[in-house]
Amino acid sequence: MTHSDTHRDSFRFGVEAEYQLADAETFRPLWHQDLSFEELNQVLESIAVDDLPPVVGLELEPPHRKLMPYAVEGYHVPAPDLSPIDLLPKGIEIRTPVCSSIEQCLATLKTLHDRLETALLGRGYALVSLSHHPTEHHFEGPQNKRRYDFWQWAMEVMTTCGPDINVSLPHELNDCIDVADLHRKVNYYSPALAALSLASPIYRGELWSMRGAVGKSIRTYRRSVIAPAIELHPQENGRMEFKLFEATNQLVDYHAFILLWLTLLLDNELDGRAHNQTRVYDLGAISRFGLEAETVRERATAVLTRSPVVLEKYGFDIGPLSVMQRRLETGRLPADDIIDCFRETGSLEHVLRLRAGLVDNADVTPYSFDN
Repeated sequence: MTHSDTHRDSFRFGVEAEYQLADAETFRPLWHQDLSFEELNQVLESIAVDDLPPVVGLELEPPHRKLMPYAVEGYHVPAPDLSPIDLLPKGIEIRTPVCSSIEQCLATLKTLHDRLETALLGRGYALVSLSHHPTEHHFEGPQNKRRYDFWQWAMEVMTTCGPDINVSLPHELNDCIDVADLHRKVNYYSPALAALSLASPIYRGELWSMRGAVGKSIRTYRRSVIAPAIELHPQENGRMEFKLFEATNQLVDYHAFILLWLTLLLDNELDGRAHNQTRVYDLGAISRFGLEAETVRERATAVLTRSPVVLEKYGFDIGPLSVMQRRLETGRLPADDIIDCFRETGSLEHVLRLRAGLVDNADVTPYSFDN
């Protein structure tokens, strides 16, 4: 996602949301051995998007042939020169165009999701928001990157999904960003924010556990060591990408994700700082213990307390943050809903049905941010 020069003086927003696929009738989880790039790409190319904001700046990644706000996600099969000649699908990604408001971004995401969902149902597929494949856990493919670590990462992410939250600040605010300091701030607070989204407690068809205790997120556990928390794209008019939140089928979560990332970017009074290694260890802890991990509640509270102060002066509606505040106070995460569903039914089908669709939570119950 790339911003055009006309966007320099305003906030801009975008979401990249990955989805897994399931059989639309049985909700059996699907993977690359069940899917083909050609079939899925044909479905994506057939979806009408001319009435939506243009996809200016989106990159066309082979073997895709048409620039569109959809992409088949998966493992690129390489030619001898490492150019991609095919793709083994793990799922589908929606990439919203650059939007001038959070509301426009979310409305576009919902429209793109609903049209995709309808098109896929015609081929017998359902969209599911799970951050880790519920049955598959290992993938090996021919080397498709010149760098060994990039190749290893390409294989690792074949079992994981998650959203990327993109924000560009007005240029006068962007010019004030100290990049090194932002990374240290993100290292300190991002594990606590990621904890509020944890939603992948299913691994190899069962509840994921370590040392006898069921964990909250196998996805965060597996990717914490080598995956970046953020990526900055100064060449794209300052696009800044947050990558730690987990997949969700709740539109209000996406709204809250954007607001939390904005708070980190804009607030100069959040004074916690940490090294990369601290973030890695913290993510490992929250993947197992969620909000009960050491100091996580305190750090999440700090961000949520500052959000109204920081965001309201720019005119942002902070109502959707009430969802995160409620999770913080009750300790109940999306992972707990999945755990309860699996324990009550013993069925992956029920879990996948629970995580299908994209729920438009239009009416968010107001919640007090008072201490």
